[in-house]
Amino acid sequence: MEITEVRIKLMEEAGERLQGFCSITLDNCFVVRDLKIIEGSSGPFVAMPSRKLTAHCPGCGCKNHLRAAYCNQCGGRLRDDRVAKDEEGRAKLYADIAHPINPACRELIQERVIRAFREEIERSKLPGYVSSYDDFDEDLVMERPPRKPRMASEKHTVERPAAVRVVSERPVGEKTKIETAEPEPRPPHKRIAQPANGAPASKRDAFGAGIW
Repeated sequence: MEITEVRIKLMEEAGERLQGFCSITLDNCFVVRDLKIIEGSSGPFVAMPSRKLTAHCPGCGCKNHLRAAYCNQCGGRLRDDRVAKDEEGRAKLYADIAHPINPACRELIQERVIRAFREEIERSKLPGYVSSYDDFDEDLVMERPPRKPRMASEKHTVERPAAVRVVSERPVGEKTKIETAEPEPRPPHKRIAQPANGAPASKRDAFGAGIW
């Protein structure tokens, strides 16, 4: 097996244990992504890509992370003894997705990645540096379409209820002038003439009776 290509993505924040991500290509035909370069007590080392371990809730059967104290589905209390431990007694919260199965392969990957990591640090100091790592998360950022520019002087007409209407010709950024239209005068009330006494009730027009 030969590691034919290594791509490094350096972390922007300095001082963190996570120094960067990398991907390796094996024999020009197989790629392993999301290896992590972590700063340890004796220098940087390579951590294999991993996933979080989960456990089923005894009540509803929903999967929960091993650090969760309550179920995300039913809210029931989860047992504390469901976390497995490794040979050194530490809680095993993650499992490697891809990893070497012998020390020789691990040492080969470690040496090749760390060498490429130090070379990437030197290249990052040069002007115009661009990382060669393929970050698919950044490719998913959608760009908004550009907004149509507004003319410097534009007529705005907005219909309002009652008798208010906004009509103005203004440059962009100025306040809108509101003009209140004068209401039309209403005619005075007219008194309904009462029919003479003795007139037939059928000929009386009672519409509007009593309204002044």
